[in-house]
Amino acid sequence: MIRLLIADDHAIVRSGLLQLFSLSGDVCVVAQATDGGQVLDSLRVTPCDVVLLDMSMPGVSGIDLISRIRARAPALPILVLSMHNEALVVRRALNAGANGYMTKDCDPEALLLAVRKVAAGGRHLDPSLAEQMVFGANGGQLEYPHEQLSNRELCIFRLFVSGKSVNQIADELAISNKTVSTHKARLMQKMGFQGNAEMLRYGIDHALDR
Repeated sequence: MIRLLIADDHAIVRSGLLQLFSLSGDVCVVAQATDGGQVLDSLRVTPCDVVLLDMSMPGVSGIDLISRIRARAPALPILVLSMHNEALVVRRALNAGANGYMTKDCDPEALLLAVRKVAAGGRHLDPSLAEQMVFGANGGQLEYPHEQLSNRELCIFRLFVSGKSVNQIADELAISNKTVSTHKARLMQKMGFQGNAEMLRYGIDHALDR
């Protein structure tokens, strides 16, 4: 039996996943988490074989959370299940230590296959994402300007574009307002933005608000 930890802050998503895995016969959900802190707390007290991880949750999440899980449990398989299907996000998640990446519009049977594969020590990538990463490659050159941002800068950029304030971002990431402002200044300098309106317009145009 594969012991699974589901990490997603949307109740309807967790409910659907619970129903799917309850019918699988070989996957048992042993823990649920709605934010990064709960994921790390659960891993301390609940043995599991796979973490099924959403990329966007309150608190520490995304690349940072993958890195923290990997630091605490180097061999624990992590399968990302996310709405984000950009090659940049997928590549960074895999580089941070994820064993697989699926999008939330995948077929339920494909998700079950992915869980079983990473639980067995393999790696799995949604075929459409694999095709995008292979055929979208351009010799290592950056396709979009925001690809030059660090993981933390990209995370903060996304949160600003989604409408969060400096204080809200600081609370969500458990960092100081000054640190958020410093990252914002750096990313704006790297991107050549002259003001907030230009930053927000770029983010929306490139779907970084999701």
